[in-house]
Amino acid sequence: THTYTRGSRARFRKNQILYSCIARICSSPSAAAVAVATMGLEMEPMAAAIGVSVPVLRFLLCFAATIPTGLLWRAVPSATGRHLYAGLSGAALSYLSFGATSNLLFVGPMALGYLSMLLCRRRAGLVTFLGAFGFLIACHVYYMSGDAWKEGGIDATGALMVLTLKVISCSMNYSDGLLKEEEGLRDAQKKYRLAKLPSLVEYFGYCLCCGSHFAGPVYEMKDYLEWTERKGIWASSTPSPLLPTLRALVQAGICMGLYLYLSPMFPLSRFSEPLYYEWGFWHRLFFQYMSGFTARWKYYFIWSISEAAIIISGLGFTGWSDSSPPKAKWDRAINVDILGVELAGSAAQLPLKWNIQVSTWLRYYVYERLIQKGKKPGFLQLLGTQTVSAIWHGTVSRIYDFLCSVGVDDKWFKSYIQMATSCEQFRLPHYPVFTKLCIHHDGA
Repeated sequence: THTYTRGSRARFRKNQILYSCIARICSSPSAAAVAVATMGLEMEPMAAAIGVSVPVLRFLLCFAATIPTGLLWRAVPSATGRHLYAGLSGAALSYLSFGATSNLLFVGPMALGYLSMLLCRRRAGLVTFLGAFGFLIACHVYYMSGDAWKEGGIDATGALMVLTLKVISCSMNYSDGLLKEEEGLRDAQKKYRLAKLPSLVEYFGYCLCCGSHFAGPVYEMKDYLEWTERKGIWASSTPSPLLPTLRALVQAGICMGLYLYLSPMFPLSRFSEPLYYEWGFWHRLFFQYMSGFTARWKYYFIWSISEAAIIISGLGFTGWSDSSPPKAKWDRAINVDILGVELAGSAAQLPLKWNIQVSTWLRYYVYERLIQKGKKPGFLQLLGTQTVSAIWHGTVSRIYDFLCSVGVDDKWFKSYIQMATSCEQFRLPHYPVFTKLCIHHDGA
């Protein structure tokens, strides 16, 4: 006979209710469908209030949940536990956001990357690059993600894009582990190469770690391992992430507020309305600029939330500054420099300020690896890098047009800019404004 206190009896009754609810949902697929449908109905008023669809709202809530999930990671006691927590929490949030098929979508590139490292180490990077990008292109074509988002839908190809970069960099770094320093390794290769094959648990946690799984930023396997095992810069006590996290959250709130305020005044749907074609040239030019300006705040909001999640987990810490007194740096978490984008003087400056970690990935794993030994980089390396970036972004033709034109811009557009900035008649619109009109019409 067991003696129960009042508190234990109450907990027992709550557990009975909880287990009963779970059993009812799991006992019948139709019951689970009803539960999901009910949740969707309850979210409809909230979604309508902020002007998004229910699937997008569900994604935003799961995305925001990466912040407390990252905080809880710090309390997991062992390295193996942290690897498992990182992977399982990312898989769970993917399931809640995109559905069960999302995790099945991730298995393909993850399995390809690990098998290539296991079976053909020397060519693992090339095999994973071709296979993972081929799979991503097929998913882009099948899901047509750009059209789905415009219609209020959502799918897991955004998370798959981040995962693709992760598995490729991991495979390339493992292949680099066979090379010797005297073979002309670049600084990034020396820093991130892997001498040992990551275990399945480590690889699982790295690929699906929830803080960056949805929208980045991309980071290296070596940094992830040191962070999880509390080595390197994480071996000693790290600074408190509270203030940097609050700063990122405040920034996210401002970005969302500006987007919600401006989007009704400058909707992208206006371009397909007859009213737009009734306006004069300057009116349309102003609307084009403002619609692009408005759309960018949506991306700033997403990246600010991701920055907060990476910072609060501790992964965003990159060491201390050289100032006196030294200040903590959180550069690994930063994916956009808002003022740098808005005040950019040319399209060539934008990759350094917009989607910063992806730009860094492209430099390390495409641009620098296309340079032949003993030769200087040129137009072909730049164009190849921008083409890979365009393919990674999806099947929207305007993205291809812009990203490839950045490479062409470096070759022939400089002469035009030098001429334009030296003539008085060109100084009113000025090139930075022209750049924003050309490249941010879609906010991409």
